[in-house]
Amino acid sequence: MDSALQNMNPVLQLLTVMTLFSLIPFVFCCMTCFLRFTIVFSLLKTAMGVQVPPSIVTLGLCMILTFYTMGGVFQQMYERGSIPYQKNQNLIMTIDEGSKPLKEFMLKQTRENDLAFFVELKRKAPPKSPDEITIWEVAPAYILSELKTAFEIGFIVFVPFIVLDLVVANILLALGMFMLSPTIISLPFKLLIFIAVDGWALIVQGLVQSYN
Repeated sequence: MDSALQNMNPVLQLLTVMTLFSLIPFVFCCMTCFLRFTIVFSLLKTAMGVQVPPSIVTLGLCMILTFYTMGGVFQQMYERGSIPYQKNQNLIMTIDEGSKPLKEFMLKQTRENDLAFFVELKRKAPPKSPDEITIWEVAPAYILSELKTAFEIGFIVFVPFIVLDLVVANILLALGMFMLSPTIISLPFKLLIFIAVDGWALIVQGLVQSYN
């Protein structure tokens, strides 16, 4: 099938590439570290019980961190993809070669059991090397692995805030202040503790280092 695509008429190649370009936002959101960043930051806002920073700011931060973390991968994708394009102007080969660094990145972050499930489901015989595994077999396994990892990190982030909510709720209960919402009282303390430990720096540094 790959050879058929590579020998395709240049006009059809261009149409195919333009169609693939429409999938770039989905690739960026699901096949890069953007997925983990957005989930962790969303869980952080939920744990703190605040609506700030705005979603556009959080998404912007996630995009910047994604380009920072995967800058080397994107550079390799450009360099490896530009070689076949400069040689024979073949767009299909360009995409095939340019996607290999992304596949290698996803393989490093994917759990073996998740990858084995999708590979065994599609193939009768196991692949002899990682090069035989296609990016479309790696992608769903990578997404599952990232979702699990992101929720594990989110759980760790959640625990301190839950403990603080329980402490405040018990204090209010002991004082007989049943009508006062514990979340209203605990919110300033959450913000104070989060600022005191430099929470944004800790979470951002931890997320970036989790890919190294």
